[in-house]
Amino acid sequence: MKNITFSADEQLIKAARRRASSENTTLNEQFRLWLESYVQREQRITAAMTTIREAQRSIRTGGRRFTREEMNER
Repeated sequence: MKNITFSADEQLIKAARRRASSENTTLNEQFRLWLESYVQREQRITAAMTTIREAQRSIRTGGRRFTREEMNER
């Protein structure tokens, strides 16, 4: 695992360490979880946009788009 160094306000770091400790974890572990989530966010956005584009293609029938009224029919 690669080590990295960040700078932050000393009081913020102390508060974050206290919170991590109260949650039976470490600040390092919480940062790793955040970093993983941060990276996966872009991947989730890309996957969602792909799904939306596929849905838009499947909505089209015979080369035409549904009208607002047709889409809202029940």
